[in-house]
Amino acid sequence: MFIYLSKKIAIPNNIPLKCVSWNKDQGFIACGGDDGLLRVLKLEIQTDDAKLKGLAAPSNLSMNQTLDGHSGAVQVVTWNEQHQKLTTSDQNGLIIVWMLYKGSWYEEMINNRNKSVVRSMSWNADGQKICIVYEDGAVIVGSVDGNRIWGKELKGIQLAHVAWSPDSKILLFGMANGEVHIYDNQGNFIVKMTISCLSNVTGAVSIAGIHWYTGTEGYVEPDCPCLAICFDNGRCQIMRYENDENPVYIDTLMSVVSIQWNHCGSVLAVAGSLKAAGLDKEFNVVQFYTPFGEHLRTLKVPGKQMTAVAWEGGGLRIGLAVDSYIYFANIRPDYKWGYCCNTVVYAYTKSERQEYCVVFWDTRNNDKFVKYVKSLMSITTSADFCILATKSDENHPQEDAEVESGRHSMYVLVLCNSIGTPLDSKYIDIDPLFVTMTKTHVIAASKEAFYAWQYRVAKKLTALEINQVARTRKEGRERVYHIDSSPSGANEGALDFAKAFTATRDPICCVTATDKTLIVGRESGTLHRYSLPNVALIQKYTVNNRAYHLSLNCNSSRLAIIDISGVLTLLDLEARGPSSGDASGSQASAGDPSKFERKDVWDMKWANDNPDLFAMMEKTRMYVFRNLDPEEPIQTSGYICNFEDLEIKSVLLDEIMKDPERPNKDLLINFEIRSLRDSRALIEKVGIEDASQFIEDNPHPRLWRLLAEAALQKLDLKMAEQAFVRCKDYQGIEFVKRLGNLQSEAMKQAEVAAYFSRFEEAERMYLDMDRRDLAINLRIKLGDWFRVLQLLKTGSGDCDDSLLEQAYNAIGDYFADRQKWVNAVQYYNQGRNQERLAECYYMLEDYDGLERLTSSLPENHKLLLDIGQMFTTVGMCEQAVNAYLKCNQAKAAVDVCVHLNQWNKAVELAKNHNMKEIKSLLAKYASHLLEKNKTLDAVELYRKAHHFLDAAKLMFKIADEEASKRTRPLRVKKLYVLAALLVENYHDQVKMSQQSKAKGKKSEATSALAGLLEEDASTSDDRVVDNAWRGAEAYHFFLLAQRQLYEGYMENAMRTALQLRDYEDIIPAVEIYSLLAICSSASRAFSTCSRAFIKLESLESLEPEQRQPYEDLALEIFTQHSPKDSNRTLDLESTAEGVDGKLPTCIVTGRPIPEYQFWMCTVCKHCALEEEIGKYRFCPLCHSPLT
Repeated sequence: MFIYLSKKIAIPNNIPLKCVSWNKDQGFIACGGDDGLLRVLKLEIQTDDAKLKGLAAPSNLSMNQTLDGHSGAVQVVTWNEQHQKLTTSDQNGLIIVWMLYKGSWYEEMINNRNKSVVRSMSWNADGQKICIVYEDGAVIVGSVDGNRIWGKELKGIQLAHVAWSPDSKILLFGMANGEVHIYDNQGNFIVKMTISCLSNVTGAVSIAGIHWYTGTEGYVEPDCPCLAICFDNGRCQIMRYENDENPVYIDTLMSVVSIQWNHCGSVLAVAGSLKAAGLDKEFNVVQFYTPFGEHLRTLKVPGKQMTAVAWEGGGLRIGLAVDSYIYFANIRPDYKWGYCCNTVVYAYTKSERQEYCVVFWDTRNNDKFVKYVKSLMSITTSADFCILATKSDENHPQEDAEVESGRHSMYVLVLCNSIGTPLDSKYIDIDPLFVTMTKTHVIAASKEAFYAWQYRVAKKLTALEINQVARTRKEGRERVYHIDSSPSGANEGALDFAKAFTATRDPICCVTATDKTLIVGRESGTLHRYSLPNVALIQKYTVNNRAYHLSLNCNSSRLAIIDISGVLTLLDLEARGPSSGDASGSQASAGDPSKFERKDVWDMKWANDNPDLFAMMEKTRMYVFRNLDPEEPIQTSGYICNFEDLEIKSVLLDEIMKDPERPNKDLLINFEIRSLRDSRALIEKVGIEDASQFIEDNPHPRLWRLLAEAALQKLDLKMAEQAFVRCKDYQGIEFVKRLGNLQSEAMKQAEVAAYFSRFEEAERMYLDMDRRDLAINLRIKLGDWFRVLQLLKTGSGDCDDSLLEQAYNAIGDYFADRQKWVNAVQYYNQGRNQERLAECYYMLEDYDGLERLTSSLPENHKLLLDIGQMFTTVGMCEQAVNAYLKCNQAKAAVDVCVHLNQWNKAVELAKNHNMKEIKSLLAKYASHLLEKNKTLDAVELYRKAHHFLDAAKLMFKIADEEASKRTRPLRVKKLYVLAALLVENYHDQVKMSQQSKAKGKKSEATSALAGLLEEDASTSDDRVVDNAWRGAEAYHFFLLAQRQLYEGYMENAMRTALQLRDYEDIIPAVEIYSLLAICSSASRAFSTCSRAFIKLESLESLEPEQRQPYEDLALEIFTQHSPKDSNRTLDLESTAEGVDGKLPTCIVTGRPIPEYQFWMCTVCKHCALEEEIGKYRFCPLCHSPLT
């Protein structure tokens, strides 16, 4: 930052000032002094020139009001910005609150305790509460509307200062003896603050100021110190929060009277006086520090006694109360900013975010790209790129080579393009305090060493080159050099950060570089000159003062040096003409410093194309120097972006920072230098001949181009050609030649109008000459296809069909680029552009349109593949298959079916197109489902693919598992039925395949027999195929027996239970015989019951303690009833065995069927008595409808 005194306002009658306060929002300045003096002033910009903004604009007092009401010296003034109130207090303890009404200040409230004097007053961050402290220890907290919230008397304590915390939860009280006490916002004492900056200080000290920055504009770093406490002896501590154990310490070595943070907490101003070395005389100074204690600047202020300091709301000015004057100083902040490739890059902080907001503002298109960067240290730009230097994030260590060595680098250099896209980054160990970059190198310097990185920007790299880029560390694209070493340019500066931490007595303070030279400045005034790209120390120079900013001209022959007091000097690095002696003779020679010197300089820029031309900012004026002669100054406070082609581009960063989210083009100003202005005036007023003579005497490509353009306007082709030759503009020369070949004068004028971008005029001329074709060509070159279409349609006669199609398609592209697909479809339709039409239908989700397009395309059209892919992505299988089949891609069609789980379709296609791999696909997908435990999905898959046997096996497995879990029997029965039905499907499938093979040559019986034989040969799992219905039968009879028992048909229940004895392999024996015992005892067939109990007691699957209850129950039953059945029961049991072995069982009643005529189910082939089945509409076992 740079600071200089800019204005002085005298207070009438030489009344000494005691205090000053600047309202941050509205800009009012209140100053209080002896004899009840209280004035409110306001400085406002008064100018008609729109270009004059900020500090450069003249400002006058728009308000200068004396506020009467105090009789004693006014000692405290404080603003409440939120509610536009001013609170003041004098030596008699009188407090007045003033309010603004119709442009003037009036008393609103008065308060006087008549006991003691007010030492300090502070409004909290939201302006709702004020805390007032009196010298005798009284504290009052009041609300903005004048009500007292609480009051307290702190006994035996003399108060001097008060400050609120940013969240208004804590109050700090500064005591007269130098202690600081921490209280909560209700006035309860918490703890005494540790003041560690006063260690080893003797004698009485008093607090000069306490200021706690509220964080309204964000913080320069996460966890940034913001609470400053300063003592009159110059000691100061800056803390992160009220009980910070390791604050930042500053010893200012001055007598301090007042301190204040700027608007964003990035600079602390400490005002007071300093003793001159060796003299008793004291002089007033303001020292400026960062929150981390680094000293930025010192401002010397005239006068005897400084009493107060106050920052302006934007942080660009500071007000100082000295004797009976208010001095104003302008501040030129060190913004984090840069300019590359027509883009202004700048960073600012927001209160709601911890990171810096870095804006890449493309000034040509007025586009903005925003990037959030944590712990940003600096922005450096060159040509098309910029470097962001940041502290690395501890939570995300770099994924870079040095991780292998177990070190964690502290800092990162990120290379970005002009829209903020990171292209490369390097992690380094040294603190990049000073960064400069050229088209090929980035140089980052700490105080002891500098690091050089030869960066590469990938255009299109081959795999080999990418490997080389990855290995660049070893190839020496990065080097580190200690400032005290003398590199010779040999390959020596390997990347070893260890040597970079050796201390030096003469630290680095600035760096600059061009493509071939690197200059490093040191605090003693020594400058080192190195060569680039091989870093070798060429020469050392000595200057009188410590350099703050260095800049080399475009051919590296002259160096500009701005020192810390703002003095600009120049140093010739290369001998100019015969007059300069042998500069390289002595190593530490003083170079060739010229007599040039300017004061109060805070920015300068060499021209990119002329080594003797530079622009500099001196206070609020810009001077342009040619051969060390200044042109007349321009009033501005902008920062210089670029100086090229005799034009200076400057940006008003102060104005941008007032509203950084909305930069506008008015804040970017172009200044033409005098020779360009003079040439333009000559051409306009005198004529081309005289102007050409003037430009001959002051040659510059920009001036020749100006002349060429003027000559073209007047169709002076000879002069235009000469001028284009002088500014080496080949396109211009060619254009002039082309003009020379044209016969018609009107045609020439039209071409010139087009050359100067006056396209409407050129088009009108062409049309007037009846050359519609040329007008159309002009519009095609410009890409204005809407106008092309208009011209094509308005012309008489037929227009070119291919051109018309091209126009339709170009307009379609225009709409498609803006995602207006509906409009695009209309134009693509007219332009018959099927590829783009398909894309638009897809984006519109108009799948009917896409289907229509598919059917309209000829077979084997290349677009069909893409359309198939589009249908696939949205799961439309049938349409995708049609598209693929139309272009003979059967394999792709099958893949789609597989992908979309349409396995039956896949199988059908595979069969139709004789594809072999369907079985392997199926197996693969099924195993994938089984791995994920999706057995039912696998069954469904096999079923859809007509692999019924595999499906049945899985289904039986599920049923067995469910049965073993003792699930509800009905569910288990359903599962067994499903499995058995799948087996039946398998039988049908085998039979059908045999029939199709036989093709009617043999009888049906023969083919069925062949099918069964094939089945036998192909299946190994007999249980699945032969006894498919056993599981279903078992659970059917198990359920039927219980149903009959509960309905009271005891005998039927027993008979059904007897059937279950054949199914012990499916239903546990315990359950079967328990059910039989219940049913037989209920139907008083105690013999059957007895046999059931015998079976239960002899079951090996039961433990002895499980058998005991059965034995007890049997004893109880058979002591009362003898184990005999009625004869009827025995008859029934014997009739179950028929003449030809076992009789079929009725699935409705569970009884054997003795008749020869009975009903049989067509699906499961189970039987039932005809009179019983008549009551049913579905088969009781397999649930298929009865025919």
